[in-house]
Amino acid sequence: MSDIKPWPRKQHKVLADCRIFSVNEGLAVSPLTSKEHSFYFLETADWVNIVPMTDAGEIVCIRQYRHGSESITIEIPGGMVDMGEQPGIAAARECLEETGYEVSEIESLGVLNPNPAIQSNRLFTYVGRGAELVREIQNTQTEQTEVVLLSVERAKEMLVAGEIDHALVAATLWRLFFHMQEQSLST
Repeated sequence: MSDIKPWPRKQHKVLADCRIFSVNEGLAVSPLTSKEHSFYFLETADWVNIVPMTDAGEIVCIRQYRHGSESITIEIPGGMVDMGEQPGIAAARECLEETGYEVSEIESLGVLNPNPAIQSNRLFTYVGRGAELVREIQNTQTEQTEVVLLSVERAKEMLVAGEIDHALVAATLWRLFFHMQEQSLST
């Protein structure tokens, strides 16, 4: 049995509202000493990632510029879950907007905590099967994506080589590859 206990939060205040996230300060009480300590964290909507797969077994990825790393990355579609939206619906929406591909079936790969040390949100991960190009990409004014189709083997190579290095994308892809391996072992 663990001796780790929650730290009750006494106060919470928003320090900055940055449109897609807020910076917060919380005052929490140590369960060991009963002393109060300030902690800082980010609050944002939940996120989704989806691995769209075509009937030919290709993974529909996107190439885009990322301001944080100031680099062009290869990723899978993903984004924020809108208020009141179901995560699976958000995943399919993000896929269609960012790639123009529509998926016919969605399966959950599980939920991750992006960074529980400083973030309160969750990442819902999915695989979308039957991905088919149905329209043009629908990016907003602040994003530009282009589609890159990868075989499963090429995606694995790119992960190992660090060519796909977005941690949440990598975690979602590794979950998919584990899931695929488990399915092949059970058949």
